[in-house]
Amino acid sequence: MSVDFKEFGRRMDKTLEHLEEDFGAVRAGRANAKVLDRITVEYYGSETPLNGVATISTPDARTLIIQPWDTKLLKDIQKAIQTSDLGINPQNDGKVIRLVFPQLTEERRKDLAKQVKKYAEDAKVAMRNIRRDGMDYVKKLKKNSEITEDDQKKAEKDLQDLLDKNIKRVDAALAAKEKELMSL
Repeated sequence: MSVDFKEFGRRMDKTLEHLEEDFGAVRAGRANAKVLDRITVEYYGSETPLNGVATISTPDARTLIIQPWDTKLLKDIQKAIQTSDLGINPQNDGKVIRLVFPQLTEERRKDLAKQVKKYAEDAKVAMRNIRRDGMDYVKKLKKNSEITEDDQKKAEKDLQDLLDKNIKRVDAALAAKEKELMSL
Protein backbone atom coordinates (compact mmCIF):
# COMPACT_ATOMS: atom_id res chain seq x y z
CA MET A 1 0.00 0.00 0.00
CA SER A 2 1.32 3.44 -0.83
CA VAL A 3 0.65 6.44 1.39
CA ASP A 4 -1.18 9.45 -0.11
CA PHE A 5 0.70 12.72 0.44
CA LYS A 6 -1.47 14.99 -1.75
CA GLU A 7 -2.72 16.91 1.29
CA PHE A 8 0.85 17.56 2.51
CA GLY A 9 1.87 18.64 -1.01
CA ARG A 10 -1.10 21.04 -1.14
CA ARG A 11 -0.14 22.50 2.21
CA MET A 12 3.42 23.07 0.98
CA ASP A 13 2.08 24.71 -2.20
CA LYS A 14 -0.07 27.00 -0.03
CA THR A 15 3.02 27.92 1.99
CA LEU A 16 4.83 28.82 -1.24
CA GLU A 17 1.85 30.93 -2.40
CA HIS A 18 1.91 32.77 0.91
CA LEU A 19 5.64 33.38 0.50
CA GLU A 20 5.05 34.82 -2.99
CA GLU A 21 2.42 37.18 -1.51
CA ASP A 22 4.90 38.28 1.16
CA PHE A 23 7.57 38.86 -1.50
CA GLY A 24 5.09 40.82 -3.62
CA ALA A 25 4.42 43.19 -0.74
CA VAL A 26 8.13 44.07 -0.47
CA ARG A 27 8.74 47.03 -2.71
CA ALA A 28 11.86 46.95 -4.83
CA GLY A 29 12.18 50.60 -5.85
CA ARG A 30 9.81 50.13 -8.77
CA ALA A 31 6.12 50.90 -8.70
CA ASN A 32 4.20 47.66 -8.25
CA ALA A 33 0.48 47.58 -7.47
CA LYS A 34 1.03 44.41 -5.38
CA VAL A 35 2.46 46.53 -2.55
CA LEU A 36 -1.07 47.88 -2.03
CA ASP A 37 -2.69 44.41 -1.74
CA ARG A 38 -2.67 44.47 2.06
CA ILE A 39 -4.11 47.97 2.39
CA THR A 40 -7.81 48.22 3.13
CA VAL A 41 -10.21 51.15 3.57
CA GLU A 42 -13.59 51.29 5.24
CA TYR A 43 -16.28 51.40 2.57
CA TYR A 44 -19.95 51.18 3.51
CA GLY A 45 -19.12 49.77 6.91
CA SER A 46 -16.69 47.01 5.91
CA GLU A 47 -12.95 46.83 5.34
CA THR A 48 -12.43 46.63 1.58
CA PRO A 49 -9.14 46.04 -0.29
CA LEU A 50 -7.86 49.11 -2.11
CA ASN A 51 -8.22 47.47 -5.53
CA GLY A 52 -11.92 46.94 -4.70
CA VAL A 53 -12.66 50.68 -4.43
CA ALA A 54 -10.22 52.23 -6.90
CA THR A 55 -8.38 51.83 -10.17
CA ILE A 56 -4.62 51.47 -9.70
CA SER A 57 -2.33 52.30 -12.61
CA THR A 58 1.41 52.69 -13.20
CA PRO A 59 2.11 55.56 -15.61
CA ASP A 60 5.88 55.08 -15.21
CA ALA A 61 8.38 52.86 -13.38
CA ARG A 62 8.34 54.89 -10.15
CA THR A 63 4.72 56.07 -9.84
CA LEU A 64 1.41 54.50 -8.88
CA ILE A 65 -1.84 56.37 -9.41
CA ILE A 66 -4.86 55.42 -7.33
CA GLN A 67 -8.13 56.71 -8.70
CA PRO A 68 -11.04 55.91 -6.36
CA TRP A 69 -14.44 55.30 -7.91
CA ASP A 70 -15.94 57.47 -5.16
CA THR A 71 -13.90 60.66 -4.56
CA LYS A 72 -15.14 60.77 -0.94
CA LEU A 73 -12.69 57.93 -0.28
CA LEU A 74 -9.58 59.98 -1.17
CA LYS A 75 -8.85 61.02 2.44
CA ASP A 76 -9.51 57.49 3.79
CA ILE A 77 -7.19 55.96 1.17
CA GLN A 78 -4.52 58.55 1.90
CA LYS A 79 -4.76 57.84 5.64
CA ALA A 80 -4.65 54.05 5.09
CA ILE A 81 -1.45 54.39 3.03
CA GLN A 82 0.16 56.70 5.59
CA THR A 83 -0.58 54.31 8.48
CA SER A 84 0.66 51.27 6.51
CA ASP A 85 4.29 50.10 6.54
CA LEU A 86 4.87 51.25 2.95
CA GLY A 87 6.98 54.24 3.97
CA ILE A 88 5.69 56.41 1.11
CA ASN A 89 3.84 59.68 1.56
CA PRO A 90 0.81 59.80 -0.77
CA GLN A 91 0.11 62.97 -2.75
CA ASN A 92 -3.60 63.84 -2.99
CA ASP A 93 -4.63 66.31 -5.71
CA GLY A 94 -8.38 66.06 -5.07
CA LYS A 95 -9.00 63.57 -7.90
CA VAL A 96 -6.29 60.93 -7.61
CA ILE A 97 -3.58 59.85 -5.18
CA ARG A 98 -0.04 59.60 -6.46
CA LEU A 99 2.59 57.40 -4.88
CA VAL A 100 6.11 58.19 -6.00
CA PHE A 101 8.58 55.44 -5.14
CA PRO A 102 12.03 56.85 -4.33
CA GLN A 103 15.20 55.15 -5.48
CA LEU A 104 16.23 52.68 -2.77
CA THR A 105 19.45 53.32 -0.88
CA GLU A 106 22.00 50.53 -0.53
CA GLU A 107 21.21 50.27 3.18
CA ARG A 108 17.46 49.99 2.52
CA ARG A 109 18.11 47.30 -0.11
CA LYS A 110 20.09 45.28 2.46
CA ASP A 111 17.27 45.69 5.02
CA LEU A 112 14.73 44.47 2.47
CA ALA A 113 17.00 41.54 1.55
CA LYS A 114 17.12 40.56 5.26
CA GLN A 115 13.33 40.81 5.38
CA VAL A 116 12.81 38.52 2.37
CA LYS A 117 15.35 36.03 3.80
CA LYS A 118 13.27 35.93 6.99
CA TYR A 119 10.11 35.31 4.95
CA ALA A 120 11.87 32.46 3.12
CA GLU A 121 13.15 30.96 6.38
CA ASP A 122 9.63 31.14 7.86
CA ALA A 123 8.31 29.29 4.79
CA LYS A 124 10.98 26.59 5.19
CA VAL A 125 10.09 26.15 8.86
CA ALA A 126 6.41 25.83 7.93
CA MET A 127 7.27 23.20 5.33
CA ARG A 128 9.36 21.25 7.83
CA ASN A 129 6.39 21.30 10.19
CA ILE A 130 4.22 19.91 7.39
CA ARG A 131 6.80 17.14 6.86
CA ARG A 132 6.74 16.41 10.59
CA ASP A 133 2.92 16.11 10.42
CA GLY A 134 3.37 13.70 7.51
CA MET A 135 5.91 11.63 9.43
CA ASP A 136 3.52 11.45 12.41
CA TYR A 137 0.77 10.31 10.04
CA VAL A 138 3.02 7.56 8.61
CA LYS A 139 4.05 6.39 12.12
CA LYS A 140 0.38 6.23 13.11
CA LEU A 141 -0.41 4.10 10.03
CA LYS A 142 2.48 1.77 10.93
CA LYS A 143 1.37 1.58 14.59
CA ASN A 144 -2.16 0.64 13.48
CA SER A 145 -0.63 -2.03 11.18
CA GLU A 146 -2.12 -0.34 8.09
CA ILE A 147 1.29 -0.31 6.35
CA THR A 148 4.42 -2.47 6.53
CA GLU A 149 7.81 -1.31 7.74
CA ASP A 150 9.03 -1.17 4.11
CA ASP A 151 6.04 1.03 3.22
CA GLN A 152 6.90 3.26 6.17
CA LYS A 153 10.52 3.68 5.04
CA LYS A 154 9.42 4.43 1.47
CA ALA A 155 6.77 6.91 2.69
CA GLU A 156 9.30 8.72 4.88
CA LYS A 157 11.72 8.96 1.94
CA ASP A 158 8.89 10.27 -0.30
CA LEU A 159 8.04 12.91 2.31
CA GLN A 160 11.66 13.99 2.54
CA ASP A 161 11.86 14.21 -1.28
CA LEU A 162 8.69 16.34 -1.30
CA LEU A 163 10.22 18.66 1.30
CA ASP A 164 13.55 18.90 -0.58
CA LYS A 165 11.75 19.77 -3.83
CA ASN A 166 9.73 22.51 -2.12
CA ILE A 167 12.74 23.92 -0.25
CA LYS A 168 14.44 24.29 -3.67
CA ARG A 169 11.38 26.22 -4.90
CA VAL A 170 11.64 28.55 -1.87
CA ASP A 171 15.36 29.07 -2.52
CA ALA A 172 14.68 29.87 -6.20
CA ALA A 173 11.96 32.39 -5.27
CA LEU A 174 14.30 33.96 -2.70
CA ALA A 175 17.16 34.22 -5.20
CA ALA A 176 14.87 35.89 -7.75
CA LYS A 177 13.58 38.42 -5.19
CA GLU A 178 17.08 39.20 -3.90
CA LYS A 179 18.25 39.76 -7.48
CA GLU A 180 15.31 42.12 -8.05
CA LEU A 181 16.12 44.01 -4.85
CA MET A 182 19.81 44.37 -5.59
CA SER A 183 19.48 45.42 -9.24
CA LEU A 184 19.58 49.15 -9.80
